[in-house]
Amino acid sequence: MAYDPDNIFARILRGEIPATRVYEDEDTLAFMDIMPRADGHLLVIPKTPCRNVLDASPAQLAAVMNTVQKLSHAVMKAFDAQGVTLQQFNEAVGGQEVFHLHFHVLPRHEGIRLRPPGQMGDMALIAEQAEKIRAALD
Repeated sequence: MAYDPDNIFARILRGEIPATRVYEDEDTLAFMDIMPRADGHLLVIPKTPCRNVLDASPAQLAAVMNTVQKLSHAVMKAFDAQGVTLQQFNEAVGGQEVFHLHFHVLPRHEGIRLRPPGQMGDMALIAEQAEKIRAALD
């Protein structure tokens, strides 16, 4: 399958769709998930086109994983979390819905289950959580 340059994450990268950006470097972007399954749920994507891990270059994967690790530490600090869940899906059968490589980073706490998928979050609360993560990066 070919990469679709009009997918929602490509549009976020081009600034055509707003996103609550948390971190950005030359190769990656991290932004808040608008349907968070946990407080502090964010996404990390490469800035260059690839559908998923099946067609990503080693350089894209390395850049994304570096940012995933950096943001994993930040969400643990920001939310006093005891762990982090990483989620990454490949192709429709594998659960992928947006066909631009992305990793979900979800801070986790003992005894607190993930919320069901597909429920819009409170954007004011998401903005507050993003600020906590940004502060934890300093």
